Amino acid sequence: MKLQPSWLRPLGTAIAASAMLFGMTAVQADYPSKPIELVAPYGPGGASDLAARTLASVAPQYIGQPVLVVNRTGGGGVVGSNFVHNARKDGYTLLMARVGSEAVGPALNPTIPYKYNDFTYLGLLELNPYVFVVKADSPYKTFGDLVKAIKAHPGKLSYSTSGPGTILNMGPQMLFDILGLPTNAATMVPYKGGGGAATALLGGHVDFLGVNLATVLSNVQAGKLRALAVTTPQRYEGLPKVPTVRELGYPKLETIIGWSALYGPPNLPKNVVHKWTTALKKIAKDKTWNGLETKLGSVPYIRSPEQTSTFVDNQFNSYHALGKKLGLIVH
Repeated sequence: MKLQPSWLRPLGTAIAASAMLFGMTAVQADYPSKPIELVAPYGPGGASDLAARTLASVAPQYIGQPVLVVNRTGGGGVVGSNFVHNARKDGYTLLMARVGSEAVGPALNPTIPYKYNDFTYLGLLELNPYVFVVKADSPYKTFGDLVKAIKAHPGKLSYSTSGPGTILNMGPQMLFDILGLPTNAATMVPYKGGGGAATALLGGHVDFLGVNLATVLSNVQAGKLRALAVTTPQRYEGLPKVPTVRELGYPKLETIIGWSALYGPPNLPKNVVHKWTTALKKIAKDKTWNGLETKLGSVPYIRSPEQTSTFVDNQFNSYHALGKKLGLIVH
């Protein structure tokens, strides 16, 4: 057997190492090479589900693989969010992050198994006008009527939510605080997601609901629900007759607004982040995606990871401050 000269051995080792590194780089460069699972942490029909399916419908042409939406519900969005937090850091399991599970929940409950910034930010996607609604045959024709009833009959009215640590609950809670009423001024009835909360209102099981417009827009337009107020600074163009909370004298309620963002597990590889940020820049200009967003009642709002980080920091800090004021922080 012919032995390799000793002076060649280091060179051979270097070549082998280079080949291995090249192979690893090639695999990374191939991302994605299989379908991507996008976790919606709330139930079907809610804002997270709608946002996830809207993104999944257009992303494949820019990302190169199918995007499969999976609903992993429970714990006010915590179950699905924690699943992604603990997933493999390879970019094949991502999260449709929502204000409730990624800002409100962590701000109010420091015991949940992740921190609000324990993820890789890929980009903010949309803003969702928040709206107070009642059933079409409700005796409360205006926001003023609803406020009057809550003040006149403390604890008698009920409202549906997707859990205590969610934006669906924070809207009414902030309203009660503004009115100088206790946190139980109306009875909260929790459901698994925004879709379930809206169904409860449609079924007459509760008196009112504060929710992201996307979840109820079709029912408002169909005349099944009546929108009383929106939290956007200007009236929503799709519902021009619905007044803003600022017009009605409650500007502090503008803090309550929904949003969706695309997150990954912590410390995703740079190539995965680059692939998605590049794709999202293109999706921001996609006419189909923008049309779907508008149709759902959302405002397209794609931002960079850095801009997303700043936005989420502000949201977390706002809800943490509100939670402390209202005594809602879990100890």
